[in-house]
Amino acid sequence: MPDLALHIPNGIIGIPTSLAFGLAAALAVGACVAAARRGLDERLVPLAGLATAFIFAAQMLNFPVAAGVSGHLLGGALAAALLGPGLGVLCVTVVIGVQALLFADGGVSALGLNVVNMAVISTFAAYGVIALALKLLGRTRVGLTVAVFAASVVSVVAAAAGFLVEFWIGGEPIGQSFGAVAAAIGSVHVLIGIGEGVITAAAVVAVALARPDLVYALKGARIAEPAAVKEIA
Repeated sequence: MPDLALHIPNGIIGIPTSLAFGLAAALAVGACVAAARRGLDERLVPLAGLATAFIFAAQMLNFPVAAGVSGHLLGGALAAALLGPGLGVLCVTVVIGVQALLFADGGVSALGLNVVNMAVISTFAAYGVIALALKLLGRTRVGLTVAVFAASVVSVVAAAAGFLVEFWIGGEPIGQSFGAVAAAIGSVHVLIGIGEGVITAAAVVAVALARPDLVYALKGARIAEPAAVKEIA
């Protein structure tokens, strides 16, 4: 059951709820398309393609998080840090759509649900944490690392929470109480978020050190170097 929050298959959420969240996903993606058209930086276009390909490949690889349970990169925090929330949502949406339509990873009837959780909620939650953390910690290597790591954990838990709301509204009976489902999903996805945080922080910091102008969260600024320690004569 815990893995279902990341890629909801057909039959877990009722059709009326799936259709409602499908409409919400369409409206959110449409708003992101309009925002991307207004403020798209041409330098981000090739990076968007690379980020989409990386997220797609990373989502195909699972890492163990507990006995008998594995997780995979969600990608919302990576997309938010490198591309910003609007373009980040579009990239993750493309990944989710390709996986559902070509690889049967996530149900077609649940496509809107998965887009809302994994693309919209995850990416915007991550960007909010990154923006706040960088404001508090500064644009240093440590600040960026902590910001992206925290954003990754929050984004995964937020996406799982989105599933729980949808399941509470229109979930089909699965033989477990809602409390049991929430406890299982919450605990596992915190661990998944930690794993994603390590991978995402390493990737974003590596890009920031080489090309800070390509990291949307840094607003074109270089990572600040730590102040030199003065020797006491």
